[in-house]
Amino acid sequence: MAIERTFSIVKPDATAKGHIGAIVARFEAEGLRICAMKKIHMSQAEAEGFYAVHAHRPFFGELTSFMSSGPCVVMVLEGENAILRNREIMGATNPADAADNTLRKLYAASIGENAVHGSDAPETAATEIAYFFSGLELH
Repeated sequence: MAIERTFSIVKPDATAKGHIGAIVARFEAEGLRICAMKKIHMSQAEAEGFYAVHAHRPFFGELTSFMSSGPCVVMVLEGENAILRNREIMGATNPADAADNTLRKLYAASIGENAVHGSDAPETAATEIAYFFSGLELH
């Protein structure tokens, strides 16, 4: 199996509700190593830059406003098949559709405020990691 890196965000809703520790502990318990992590508060412009791929989608404004509404935790996770593992741990985008004991089933309030973000492919992970972390921050 391939050791790879992925990108994850504990979104403003989960951060505000005090779920950072539980989410980080879950990643570690599931065998994902944290290579880098920091708490940030994205500006509207930073959120728009990060989600630029969705700029023409109808939810873009709501998404970027939400992501800049409060602090979040960005991190780089590493492990065997880290991208797929992280997505399994997160659960379906809509918490109503998420499997029991997934992060979104446990901590998300809605499809818009769904607690966590995770990269969906190796190329996306590389781009998202580089958006928030310099090479010197990755261990």
